[in-house]
Amino acid sequence: MIVVSDTSAITSLLQIGRAALLTQLYQTVLIPPAVHAELLKSHPVIPSFLQIRIVADRNKVAELAAELDSGEAEAIVLAKETGADLLLIDEKLGRQAALREGLRITGLVGLVVEAKHQEIISSVRELVAQLEHEAGFRLSEAVKTEAFRLAGE
Repeated sequence: MIVVSDTSAITSLLQIGRAALLTQLYQTVLIPPAVHAELLKSHPVIPSFLQIRIVADRNKVAELAAELDSGEAEAIVLAKETGADLLLIDEKLGRQAALREGLRITGLVGLVVEAKHQEIISSVRELVAQLEHEAGFRLSEAVKTEAFRLAGE
């Protein structure tokens, strides 16, 4: 499975010491150079399972960068170029752009629910609370309610 990620999910998981969830679910996660640069601003050490891949279509990146940040734009283009099975992206505008590009997406909450389904974690509620309190990850009550429902909690 080819998975490409934007910055926010990785940063949030690094902040709570749970980045291993990415490798437990997906083994390898591809990131573009802009995401790598964004991660290095806050995290001096990046997990080795994150593989940096250069994005070829700079024109498409520039087009998307008119509405998105460079990490999101490069992640979307990289996902298209690699034929990724999944793009991990949380920001609303980025998700909309990715869907317009025909990509299959999930966010950090979707990743957490999948981790529960695969019995990698025992509680979505506990991990969401940790993300909110320790990483400052913000979720609407509606998103949390749906996540808990999908996780059977």
